[in-house]
Amino acid sequence: MNKAFTKESDGDEDDAPLASAPIPAGAKNYLTPQGHARLRAELLQLIDEERPQVVEVVHWAALNGDRSENGDYLYGKKRLREIDRRIRFLTKRLEIAEVVDPSVHAGSDQVFFGATVTYVDDLGEERTVTILGIDEVDTAHQQVSWVSPVARALLKAHEGDEVQLQTPAGLRTLEVLAVSYPEPAGG
Repeated sequence: MNKAFTKESDGDEDDAPLASAPIPAGAKNYLTPQGHARLRAELLQLIDEERPQVVEVVHWAALNGDRSENGDYLYGKKRLREIDRRIRFLTKRLEIAEVVDPSVHAGSDQVFFGATVTYVDDLGEERTVTILGIDEVDTAHQQVSWVSPVARALLKAHEGDEVQLQTPAGLRTLEVLAVSYPEPAGG
């Protein structure tokens, strides 16, 4: 088939590699105020800065003639699709976001969304994790999504409680050692 009659994939690929995990059916898209601000800042940066710059490059490249062998044009169009996909994804996620301020639980020993929890497992391994929203988790900083198995096991537990965690290797017991929350702003 002639390349002129093929259509580039322009499907609604909002859950492409630029996206994070899908939200479970019926669940809310919880975010901390900081996570919401980061996603909003990324969206605005894409709309106000990055997209206009790429559009300018694509426009310039299009004026240079043969587009089929024009690297700036081809790369620019591809990057523009990636940016537009990410903008659609962020817009949808922010529209359904429910911002939850974990500092309202400051001083509590019970695990809720936004808690930083230190626990020890039945093998004696101690870990500290912060339970955050799906779209704001950074595993490199010991953050887990509130829908992850370990977070689900820990949620609603108190300091000193033991909870069960089902893993591929079998049932594990976790003991909650400490629970902390960020201090309220201005306090």
